Amino acid sequence: MYTVKETSTNQLNKSVATEICPVSYTLSKIGNRWKPLIIFELSNGPMRYGVLKKALPNITEKMLIQNLRELEIDNLVTREVKPVVPPHVTYALSEKGDALKPLFESMAQWGRTYWQND
Repeated sequence: MYTVKETSTNQLNKSVATEICPVSYTLSKIGNRWKPLIIFELSNGPMRYGVLKKALPNITEKMLIQNLRELEIDNLVTREVKPVVPPHVTYALSEKGDALKPLFESMAQWGRTYWQND
């Protein structure tokens, strides 16, 4: 990963935007290439890491791990590790993550309506 200069103008503007706008806040939590797809896959129920990786074949292992960690830090995803060999790791949407389902359904409907018009 890389370090972010917290005092840069870009970081300050980003911080202000997420503090004053709920939409910007939401997008800061789910708005990259992979997080919506991960959340979509987990919306059907808990998944083991390997199953989730197979469901998203184009994501690199590094990006999947990084995005799962960020989603976990933001309390959108839970991670359960069972102490067996090999480790059994299951990911699931948290209550906060599950609350995103109606938002994603609305976004999907909007996309289906306007996708072909561009």
